[in-house]
Amino acid sequence: MRISLSDDSLQQAPVDILVIGVRSTNPKKDALLDKVVKAAGGTVVTRAIKDEGFEAKSGQTLKLAVGGRLKAPWLLLVGLDAKATPEDARTLGARAVRAAKQQKSVGIVLPEDAAAEVRLAVEGLIGASYRYETYKTGSRRSKGGVKSALLLTADKKRADLRDALKHGRALADAVNLARDLVNGPPNDIHPIALADAAKKACDDAAEDVEKGSLTCKIYDEKWLTKERMALFLAVNKGAATPARLAHMVYKPAGAKKRVVFVGKGLTFDAGGLCIKPAGSMVDMKCDMAGAAVTIAIVVAAARMRIPVEVHGVIGTTENMLGAAAYRPSDVYTSREGKTVEIINTDAEGRLVLADVLHWASELEPDYLVDHATLTGACMVALGNYRAALYGNDDEFADAYMEAASDSGEAYWRMPLDADLKSSLKSDVADLKHTGSRYGGSITAALFLQEFIGKTRWVHLDIAGPAYVDHAHGRYPKGGTGFGVATGVSFLHRLAKEQADT
Repeated sequence: MRISLSDDSLQQAPVDILVIGVRSTNPKKDALLDKVVKAAGGTVVTRAIKDEGFEAKSGQTLKLAVGGRLKAPWLLLVGLDAKATPEDARTLGARAVRAAKQQKSVGIVLPEDAAAEVRLAVEGLIGASYRYETYKTGSRRSKGGVKSALLLTADKKRADLRDALKHGRALADAVNLARDLVNGPPNDIHPIALADAAKKACDDAAEDVEKGSLTCKIYDEKWLTKERMALFLAVNKGAATPARLAHMVYKPAGAKKRVVFVGKGLTFDAGGLCIKPAGSMVDMKCDMAGAAVTIAIVVAAARMRIPVEVHGVIGTTENMLGAAAYRPSDVYTSREGKTVEIINTDAEGRLVLADVLHWASELEPDYLVDHATLTGACMVALGNYRAALYGNDDEFADAYMEAASDSGEAYWRMPLDADLKSSLKSDVADLKHTGSRYGGSITAALFLQEFIGKTRWVHLDIAGPAYVDHAHGRYPKGGTGFGVATGVSFLHRLAKEQADT
């Protein structure tokens, strides 16, 4: 989609459909509505509002054919909350795309002439345009769709607005990249392919960044063995496709802070010998959503040229049932040195993360963040649309929660409840890798904490919102890209703090 800033008036905007947000159906109480009513010839808009029962409630829309002094033949009214927020712009962008059927071009009258509104409108436009149709053929592919959009502003040459447009596109494209990876079938998005996707994402973005500042290395099973990642390799034992670790690095000149993101990359999880029921296996291609989010955050940060050093570390494998598959009661020695008794082979993600997190901690990050579709227990606790956040440093956890609030993504801070550590005690090893089913998301986080040393760390269990079975709010059915916006928001906040010191 081509998106541009325009200083055309709403009357002269050369688009198929003009989109405005309203907070009242009374033109005397809403100046923008009053302006549109007069431009459209008076009663055509007010009559449609009455006839269609439009009440300007949040998210409610009214699409109508108009004439008068409006160059656009169609008008879309979008109800907004009584209290204005920058998120209104995202809503307008998304509603514009969803309302346009045969219309190819849209014009959005922004609620405020500010950079935040431009960025969010772009995110809304691109995010709502997302379709996963890689494997659709011929007439089965979607037709139509918005091809261009104008964001109406007083001064299209303002540098901050132009930068905001670029940043909005970089973030939205990164979110859609994560969605594509999660939605891809596991016969194509296997561990080798996922690691290669991280490399390709870096190569594709390299032209947008300082030369040599964005790189990616891929390590094979021989390297994993040399690095003593026995827990990670145990999970891979039953799979035909070998495991990989991808290490992405964005290192801009002058960066003072280092943030390492780690992503769980289970490209398919059959449960191992503790096999999942068939119904629970259907969507297990999404078990690499944490890796997809990690790839997307690094690429977005690079394209936005955020002045923070950012690493993405992805451990990727399948959890299958081959003859060599690891078993309950097996004991393996982690990279950190602790021995671990295997209890349930379907709790494989924490084993991969344990070794990868320990390796990542040796990169000496100022902040360590992992994304993982880790536990069904988290979904039982928080539902499908909110992720759990665990942290061993209150200041860091609070900052990440504030970044989530900025991005509009929903998290809930959960406790690292030390009282539950006893359930990870083993009779034969240093640790069991699972505890009681009570507090299952918490004990998974407690297990991971054993492998990070004293590094400041946040663990994000995104099992619910990473993949949804129907469209919800800003998220499409399937892979959502949840977590990318918050990660990038945190990096922006960190860059600002860095600049202020």
